[in-house]
Amino acid sequence: MPDRIPLNDLRRHLAPFTAELKSIISAVIDEGDFILGRQCVAFEQAFASYCGTSECIGTANGTDALEIALRAVGVGPGSRVAMVANAGGYAAQAALAIGAIPVFVDIVAETMTLSPHCLAACERFDAVVATHLYGRMADMPAILAAARNLPVIEDCAQAHGARLGDRKAGAWGTAAAFSFYPTKNLGALGDAGAVTTNDPGVARRARELRQYGWGAKYVTERSGGRNSRLDELQAAVLLALLPHLDRWNNERRAVAERYKQRLEGCPLDLPVVRADQSHVAHLYVLRARNRAAIMPILAREGVATAIHYPMLDYRQAPIAQHLDAIEPLPESESAVAEIFTIPCFPELSDAELRTVADTLRQAAEAV
Repeated sequence: MPDRIPLNDLRRHLAPFTAELKSIISAVIDEGDFILGRQCVAFEQAFASYCGTSECIGTANGTDALEIALRAVGVGPGSRVAMVANAGGYAAQAALAIGAIPVFVDIVAETMTLSPHCLAACERFDAVVATHLYGRMADMPAILAAARNLPVIEDCAQAHGARLGDRKAGAWGTAAAFSFYPTKNLGALGDAGAVTTNDPGVARRARELRQYGWGAKYVTERSGGRNSRLDELQAAVLLALLPHLDRWNNERRAVAERYKQRLEGCPLDLPVVRADQSHVAHLYVLRARNRAAIMPILAREGVATAIHYPMLDYRQAPIAQHLDAIEPLPESESAVAEIFTIPCFPELSDAELRTVADTLRQAAEAV
């Protein structure tokens, strides 16, 4: 039986735009230009302007964006890339695809993002991936200070539009990688991604890398190139939806605030979704030592839940086999044993939210 209250509802999310999107797709078909055309250029310019960067390079998906960004800043075989282990393995897979070595760093317990203190304590690394997790920005000023002037890549897949002070996610690091997977705060109608940067050299290398390493057509000048281009259909869709992103983010924050009020006093560790712009509430993640008892109760009431993410990267066999001696990270280990996600999306109704919160409270108090 399908969940009565899903984690996300893309049909509800996109319903107001159905006619517009069909018209846009039809126009792209009529134009007959499907790869690296004017829609891609227009979206790249619009998204760079939105993020506050000089450059945006569209890619086929977010994981390719990570790999391309890493290569573009100089990461290569044998490079050691510092990153967290609790963010789904995407950065680790991108590093391994290059022949680089993931170096896992512990998290800050309260935010579950990269710990600047632990990063500073690392003996050796050549680059950093700083993941903005669940919509919350990592502490970029402190991370940059701990990074020893080495390249820092922001993983912004869950933080479209988040900002610290007057600077948005994607404008802090040497480069940044975005995913526009359909469930993201800004989602396409399929896979899509982008690299942002303020470094013209990084931008040039990223553009070459996304298209076979070509410097000119059919002339391969850079090793490590691949076919990873943002197609015109997805670019046109993203360009049409981008103006709505800030409103959607505000609606996500409002959902999170209502959860906070409804769950006040509940015996759970609640996420800190700040009222400011540093958190865009991509996911609403709670912590409970007895989650194994709580999640089935929610399921019986038709409330979808998930675990983002159930296994640390260095516990994944295909990743672990490439690592140096593994030293468990205590805060990461504690978090992965307790986290679970409840529905949070802009169109979540008040009635649905009350059902989720009240069922969750009853479950937490009963077990």
